[in-house]
Amino acid sequence: MLQRLSDHDLTLDVGISVIQPVKCVRDLCVHLDSELTMKTYISKVISACFYQLRKNRQVRRVVGQDITQQLVSAFILSRLDYCNSLLSGLP
Repeated sequence: MLQRLSDHDLTLDVGISVIQPVKCVRDLCVHLDSELTMKTYISKVISACFYQLRKNRQVRRVVGQDITQQLVSAFILSRLDYCNSLLSGLP
């Protein structure tokens, strides 16, 4: 449906300012794209989780397996749980 609209129909005039649409916005660290597919948000969460896993791999040799599991629970699971209600029902 968005493809049927012209560029002029998508702009919003507020006083003398013209607000142009964007592909993606961020609010409370949740990235929403213009089609609400959440692909950008999901890719950002995956990227952040892999970053934390790589950092934990470096620390694992020093602190041991038990503390590494706690770190994974603290960093990874909290990141996955943040705003996960937005992801319900998505393919």
